[in-house]
Amino acid sequence: MSTLTKLRKRYLSDPAFKMFKKVLPPLSDTEREAMEAGSVWWDGELFGGNPNWNTLLTYPQPKLSDEEQAFIDNKLEPLLDMLNDYQIVQEDKDLSPEVWEYLRKEKFFSLIIGKEYGGLDFSAHANSTIVTRIATKSLSAAVSVMVPNSLGPGELLTHYGTQEQKDYWLPRLAHGEDIPCFALTGPEAGSDAGGIPDLGVVCYDEYQGEQVLGIRVSWNKRYITLAPVATVLGLAFKLHDPDGLIGDNKELGITCALIPADHPGVEIGERHDPLNLAFMNGPTRGNDVFIPMDWVIGGQDYVGRGWRMLVECLSAGRGISLPALGTAVGHLTARTTGAYAYVRKQFGMSIGNFEGVAQAMGRIGGFTYMLEASRTLTTTSLDMDETPGIVTAIAKYHMTEMARTILNDAMDVHAGRAIQLGPMNYIGHHYFGMPVAITVEGANILTRNLMIFGQGATRCHPYVLSEMEAAANPDSREGAKAFDKLLASHISFAVGNVSKSLLNAFSGSYFNSSPVSGETAKYYKQLSRMSRALAVAADFAMLSLGGELKRREMVSARLGDILSHLYLASAVLKRYEDEGRQQQDLPFVHYGLQHCLHQCGVAFDEVLANFPRKGVGRLLRTLLFPLGIHYAAPKDEVAVKIAELLMRPGKQRDRLTHLCYVGKQEDDPVGLMERAFIAMYEVKDLERKIAKAVKAGTIPRKASLTEKLQIALDEGIVTDADVKKMQNADQLRQRAIQVDHFSAAHFKKGGLQPGKAA
Repeated sequence: MSTLTKLRKRYLSDPAFKMFKKVLPPLSDTEREAMEAGSVWWDGELFGGNPNWNTLLTYPQPKLSDEEQAFIDNKLEPLLDMLNDYQIVQEDKDLSPEVWEYLRKEKFFSLIIGKEYGGLDFSAHANSTIVTRIATKSLSAAVSVMVPNSLGPGELLTHYGTQEQKDYWLPRLAHGEDIPCFALTGPEAGSDAGGIPDLGVVCYDEYQGEQVLGIRVSWNKRYITLAPVATVLGLAFKLHDPDGLIGDNKELGITCALIPADHPGVEIGERHDPLNLAFMNGPTRGNDVFIPMDWVIGGQDYVGRGWRMLVECLSAGRGISLPALGTAVGHLTARTTGAYAYVRKQFGMSIGNFEGVAQAMGRIGGFTYMLEASRTLTTTSLDMDETPGIVTAIAKYHMTEMARTILNDAMDVHAGRAIQLGPMNYIGHHYFGMPVAITVEGANILTRNLMIFGQGATRCHPYVLSEMEAAANPDSREGAKAFDKLLASHISFAVGNVSKSLLNAFSGSYFNSSPVSGETAKYYKQLSRMSRALAVAADFAMLSLGGELKRREMVSARLGDILSHLYLASAVLKRYEDEGRQQQDLPFVHYGLQHCLHQCGVAFDEVLANFPRKGVGRLLRTLLFPLGIHYAAPKDEVAVKIAELLMRPGKQRDRLTHLCYVGKQEDDPVGLMERAFIAMYEVKDLERKIAKAVKAGTIPRKASLTEKLQIALDEGIVTDADVKKMQNADQLRQRAIQVDHFSAAHFKKGGLQPGKAA
């Protein structure tokens, strides 16, 4: 050992090792399993402070296989034509028997089951695409399809089931003979799934006339999707072995089992009412229900391994299902709000021409581009056989929150057209549904405050997890030796990040590299700066706060916001490159990247202003932003340009909203709005002629449209064909902007009667 190494160990690493063991944030077993279960992907590059952008750009471009595209064209489209969301939600409170049968027959419940068992074995990208497109027509139908293809018996059996379990259950699930649900959440165990109170005890009891080893389990679960119609119940519970029947450990941990719904003691069939949507959701209970040991998923060897199984599968499902719902809201609101803003007129012009409306539409269009970009980048990771828990948590949280934001914008633009429920309302049920997406598979408020940075800081950091393992090594000598090597590298890493952060601050990130030229090059440079600044802030936070950082949820949430917006911005850049750098997409690209950089700046400012160690906050501000934080929100002209693009039919609008279902039926509400929009756009030149004549005084300003057209015809301004075209367009416009109304008998009697005063 060199003299320098001896001095470093004596005066630096050994004292640091002792301090590190004291301030080390304690990891529970469930936290450790959660971190070990997932993989680190692009999030590790962003957290490390020096992202290799070429790595991002060389990730495979998401594409559907010929088989997947054929399913979408030939199986999905007929399903969408069958769905009547108003009837599903407001009248039947259920999918129709024909839809249920079609879903079973055409294997919509077996998108992730292997072909050897009769499933479709589709990619994560195809799974997400199918759910997204269904969700633009009916959230209730989309949820019914996505749950069996997310966290549930199908996925758990595929990864962990015994061969006997796979051979029996997977073909039945693939062909729709059985409908699965998975019971994880209960009244007191939601986001804290590790706190499951439901208990099982290993014992012997009688099953089919024989004494067999099994489990007597009791449970009380809530909010379980498909439970009211499920024929097989996946169940998570804590298992105890007080008599040591299967080993010396009496506390075996979380275990997952598969139980037929008609098994004695299983209570199932009741329904919740999830914000007036119609997907099947309800409770299930059981009290001292005996099940054979071979009903444990994976068999006896997988007893107590349920938490890790759930974390691995949940991270994948979280990256597909809920982001798909958020993306569907983007496709739907961008297409319909652009159309409505064009056909709806106030003060003689389309409301989309008002700057206040254009601002909301800019956000809708910009977020829609970012939602689709994030959806495809996240499914790319899953199709690369990654299980990036932090990436999927980012996708789930931010994509559902973006959807909530643009739904509010769409409601504002549609105004009265959006708040009256009926067959004509194409966004009302989505407005009810987004809080459901925000709540499930990890409540958003906890995902943001506890998970994204709380786990990401340890999991994605190039050194911290290894340092924690060294500090936890029961062999102190070996732990100290490993820690010394890691600390030397960590110090070099931190010093490099601090010095380069200062250089970035004073040079405007000029010396950072970009893998491309053109208008997006500056964004790569600025995002690299934010990545490096995050690495510095994370090191200072962990060093100064130690285990206290877990309790400083506001600090953790804001640092997580920085990591999240770096990921979302990466997705926008990746999509722009994947789609051939189409110049007409630049307004959407600029909006997304300006938004993400601005949010990074806001989060940094709030972290530094509220850092628990005030001196550390001031030091970080000096090191990272000595000249201030100057990232502005998206520019007004970008929002206006996007609004104009949403109100212009053509290939670009079709690409932006390509997953939105536009029905051909006469009464399809989105189809009607689309036809009115196209018809009105096609007479825009004729409208200009009329407006010019009005301005010249040839046509009275306050005349009705019929009167204006007659005068214009008499004056030779328009032809008979022009008049018919404008009348047809206006008739479609009038139909499209109407809202549903019902007879008094439609509603329950009570209160005031029609025509009677109070």
